[in-house]
Amino acid sequence: MFTIAALYHFTRFPDFAALQQPLLALGRANGIRGSLLLASEGINGTISGDRAGIDTMLAHIHALPGCTDLEHKESWSDDQPFGRFKVRLKKEIVSMGQPDIDPRAKVGHYLNPAEWNALIADPDVAIIDTRNDYEVGIGTFEGAIDPETKSFREFPAWWEANKHRFHNKRIAMFCTGGIRCEKSTNYLLGQGVEDVYHLKGGILKYLEEMPQDQSRWNGECYVFDNRVSVGHGLVPGPYSTCHACRRPLAPADTARSEYEEGVSCHQCHHEHTDEDRARFRERQKQIALARARGERHLAEG
Repeated sequence: MFTIAALYHFTRFPDFAALQQPLLALGRANGIRGSLLLASEGINGTISGDRAGIDTMLAHIHALPGCTDLEHKESWSDDQPFGRFKVRLKKEIVSMGQPDIDPRAKVGHYLNPAEWNALIADPDVAIIDTRNDYEVGIGTFEGAIDPETKSFREFPAWWEANKHRFHNKRIAMFCTGGIRCEKSTNYLLGQGVEDVYHLKGGILKYLEEMPQDQSRWNGECYVFDNRVSVGHGLVPGPYSTCHACRRPLAPADTARSEYEEGVSCHQCHHEHTDEDRARFRERQKQIALARARGERHLAEG
């Protein structure tokens, strides 16, 4: 059984690049897989390993500057959900492209799952899903607005074009684990919106704690590892991934004529050239050969 720890924390790392190699060395020494992002604004990522390895990594991360009160969420899997371990240096730990955003200064009101249910039952509350379109496509909350964004960087422009729809509304925002809402709620407060709320711990915490018979969630929650999706109780769902476009696939999608494993699906069939598809077929061939040897190809993550 592998422990999966999802974490993020906004803090100021004056020399975040200096943190990279110690994290890499410790992770590799403890059999950790997954990825961590480091930026001057903090740390973000999801890692997996055995209980002892995860505890060792978390102790190290808690000892980083300003990370004493870092919180994380755990789930479990019978299979290792990641292929390798990476620690990357970034400009932002979640990219919004708004240099003046600072979640350490002020964010929206946090709500636990029960409080969230009560708030979004109010018809005068606007519920906004801050995730990307392919994530929203497999599950979201009842009545939630889908901004249809391809990336989080598109959210400020979407808000600017649509803010007239939310005059005098209370705004409830949510995302997978909570990190995007730290920035999006700070952004809305900076835009003069007064009543902004967000789901503490995100969808993952909600699905972990909320009994299914009381849930206002419909569908599955997309996750950024080889589980692809999880449902209530964080049980892995039925989705797989198209390795050409990285979008989620329902079981029925793999029976469609546009689907070719590792090469295309109905969502990306017309997005790639013949040269792209030839390259993808060669990659898939190498993946199959690695599997036949009992190994995992790097392209699988």
